[in-house]
Amino acid sequence: MQGNRPLIGVIADRRPLGAHEFHMAGEKYLRAVADAAGGCPVTLPVFPDGFDVLECLDRLDGLLLTGSTSDIEPAHYQGPPGEPDALRDPARDAAALALIPAVIRAGLPLFGICRGFQEMNVALGGSLHQAVHEQPGLAAHHEDKDDPVDVQYGPAHEVRFTPGGLLEELAGAPTAVVNSVHHQGVDRLADGLVVEATSPDGLVEAFTVRDAPGFALAVQWHPEWKVMDNAFYTALFRAFGEACNRYRQ
Repeated sequence: MQGNRPLIGVIADRRPLGAHEFHMAGEKYLRAVADAAGGCPVTLPVFPDGFDVLECLDRLDGLLLTGSTSDIEPAHYQGPPGEPDALRDPARDAAALALIPAVIRAGLPLFGICRGFQEMNVALGGSLHQAVHEQPGLAAHHEDKDDPVDVQYGPAHEVRFTPGGLLEELAGAPTAVVNSVHHQGVDRLADGLVVEATSPDGLVEAFTVRDAPGFALAVQWHPEWKVMDNAFYTALFRAFGEACNRYRQ
């Protein structure tokens, strides 16, 4: 029996737990897909070899690129070597950077969050600041890890939307207040990306893909956090889910 929910892939992180490797997707992302987007979330593994994740695309109705505590390997955007103790996930890097252009070409709805936002910029030719707070003129955008998680993911700063853009339409307002839980951010925006929102210091906080045949949105903040308690966050996932439904049909 076929269900009515669109099937939405959620990219996994590959992490060691004890002596074994695990492929993990945060529950908050899976619940946001199920509750706000109205989809059926399916975690996509990111095996380092012997598995082509692109073969899954013709069975999906959308793809969510989640946030993560790992950083994209700087070599992917010709950046200087990062901190030696930074958490890396080369298997996810390889999977995400292969998936993004293929998903866009196919018109499969695509939604990137935090690391997913950064992956989309890198996959399309952009670069990243490895430490936003160290850049002249840019504010600190990372959380205080000593704070309770509700504070870490609480309202942090305003973003201003591009007039006439998708986010202004979804928010029904020219600005919104969002959380801020990232230390990396866009340095050079890839060609073909259209800025949808900026923070007060000018950092790019959201973009869409110009001329993409389907929904292709990325945000630097975390709208999955308590998504049903925030009307704007809910609207982002609902728009993604509606695009996935249209693609499915």
